[in-house]
Amino acid sequence: MELTAQQFKTIEHLLPIPRGNVKISNLQVLNAILYVAEHGCKWRGLPKRFGRWHSIYMRANRWAKQGVLDRVFLALQENDVINIQVDHVSLDSTVVKVHPDGTGAFKKNGSQSIGKSRGGWTTKIHMVAASHNSAVTFSLSPGQVGDAPEGRKLLKTLENCGWEGTKVIMDKAYEGDETRQLVFDLGMEPVVPPKSNRLSVWEYDREIYKKRNEVERLFRRLKGFRRIFSRFDKLDVIFKFFIHFALIVDTLISVNRP
Repeated sequence: MELTAQQFKTIEHLLPIPRGNVKISNLQVLNAILYVAEHGCKWRGLPKRFGRWHSIYMRANRWAKQGVLDRVFLALQENDVINIQVDHVSLDSTVVKVHPDGTGAFKKNGSQSIGKSRGGWTTKIHMVAASHNSAVTFSLSPGQVGDAPEGRKLLKTLENCGWEGTKVIMDKAYEGDETRQLVFDLGMEPVVPPKSNRLSVWEYDREIYKKRNEVERLFRRLKGFRRIFSRFDKLDVIFKFFIHFALIVDTLISVNRP
């Protein structure tokens, strides 16, 4: 899978302009990153047809630390290329196992979202999804962290979005009073089933709740990229770069697809 020149035009103006004696174009860099993301290989494993691997790595690393793809992702949302349906969103998390190469970040880089749980070293991706192929926002946490506290942090970022009345679909991990009250405070409607040990239960829209699988399907699409299925990156900023990259590329390839 590679991006075509036509697909690249959608984001070409959002990327930094290469300066100096640059032999590798931004499109070549993106397709090289796509190869690494899809195959989960090391940068040194890039085929020679993409150009010098170190030059590609340095540009990707610079983009990651400058938040280039974060801004591209937001711009695609604002331009409605990533289509956000505001009648409902889904909130959930998924666990990613951390490869041994992804551990051992230098302390000078600060704490990273890697923790030890029963499954070993893991990272959690928390996500608000608008559909099976459109993400609203996401965050990372160590694998042992609970879903509800991190979910509330994500929901707070939706404040002042003008999404009053939007249904927020969540599973029972988010059915606590604090999370449900936050959704109400944001002017939205929680769609979450009560746990069986609840003394005071509530009714919820069972039909709309069936759409909770949308965020799970989105996680499935993301984990089709091996660099996301397993975390090889020591730094959160690089791992987030690959997640943003996967969301952007999946959108560009899906646009106008029959």
